[in-house]
Amino acid sequence: MIGRPQPSPLKWGPLESIAGFHVHRAAVTTAQTFETHIGKTFGLRKVEFSLLMLLLSNEALAPKRLSRALSVTAPNLTLLLDRLQDRGLLTRVPNPLDGRSQNVVLTPEGRSLAAQAAEASKTMELEIQGRLSSAEHAMLIELLLKLSGPGKP
Repeated sequence: MIGRPQPSPLKWGPLESIAGFHVHRAAVTTAQTFETHIGKTFGLRKVEFSLLMLLLSNEALAPKRLSRALSVTAPNLTLLLDRLQDRGLLTRVPNPLDGRSQNVVLTPEGRSLAAQAAEASKTMELEIQGRLSSAEHAMLIELLLKLSGPGKP
């Protein structure tokens, strides 16, 4: 039986050596994995999950610090905080060191959801790590940290 001719292998051309292209392709894969393990289960977007993890790890943070850590503008952070506050997951409290500013803290409900999501993220990360050796995973994290910029927020 004569079938259709098979297409020749796709040539990547200049894309083959463009890091941003490959980072994007990997981001699509990790976003799908995130949606399966965290997004659908907890009703969280990636940035919301990241914010909750930062608050779970740091107790209270100033909005400006959250904005820098998450690479979101102040107006977008305000919308994000409002959305999570409306869900009862966080609240804004006066900064004890400077009464003119506020800190963001998890509510008990937010702390519980964040802890559950953090636990679920372990399974998510194991799925991603299944494609890499331990050394490759560690190297990938190190390289992505270098690409994302110097220092920590």
